[in-house]
Amino acid sequence: GHTNSVWGAIHLPDGQRIITCSLDGSLRVWNVKSGKQIEKDWRNGDSPVWSIALSPDGKKVVSGSGNGAVRLWDIDTCKVVKKWKGHTRAVMSFCWSRDGRRVLSGSWDGTARQWEVESGETMPEPIENILASIETGHEYVFAVVYSPDTTLIATGGRDGPISEEPIECSVKIWDAKSGKLVATLKGHTDIVCCLAWTKDGKTLISGSYDASIRTWDTTNWKQTAVLDEHTSHVFAIAISPNDRILASASDDKTARLWNL
Repeated sequence: GHTNSVWGAIHLPDGQRIITCSLDGSLRVWNVKSGKQIEKDWRNGDSPVWSIALSPDGKKVVSGSGNGAVRLWDIDTCKVVKKWKGHTRAVMSFCWSRDGRRVLSGSWDGTARQWEVESGETMPEPIENILASIETGHEYVFAVVYSPDTTLIATGGRDGPISEEPIECSVKIWDAKSGKLVATLKGHTDIVCCLAWTKDGKTLISGSYDASIRTWDTTNWKQTAVLDEHTSHVFAIAISPNDRILASASDDKTARLWNL
């Protein structure tokens, strides 16, 4: 198996395979039933792999490395088809646009970047396909997400140096086309590390190291609820396909389900 921490996992559409990424620098494909690895490691450089995300059509995977590199992989060939450069530190989060034409990434370099996805052969050198780069004002970006219609971007992270005690860590809303700030959502008191948008676009949800989950009305950007039953960092959230149930995972060793 992996020889270092596993930071990401995705199910493939066939329901038979999952792909994982690890700080050991590899992506690996696994058979769900047997639990065994399928073929060899996917490797392209030695930098730790912090994040992965599956394309809407289920044919490609984007990965983010500790050195800031973003790679686009073809699942059928297990090879890199694009290498994108721009980030200068670890890439922690991705979100695909619904049409699969764009990828949004967030990095510890404090930026969120949009990339144009194009078909092509393996590229020996990184290329710059950046549609837009947003200097978010976060010291570190941990989470990024598109609105369902891809007109807005939400970012979350840590707003001050890691050496200082956090006072406030905001969620920021951006115009995806212009890159201009639309709103700043205040309330969290520690790193915002996960974001999710309901499919109807009416609610944005954020999870934080402050152990809380907060919901936001996207018509006026006001906070509508604080879910505070976790007792430690909230690391991940996910919304059910019908927008009715929220799942959350925490460092308090629990996973919880919430009615929305």
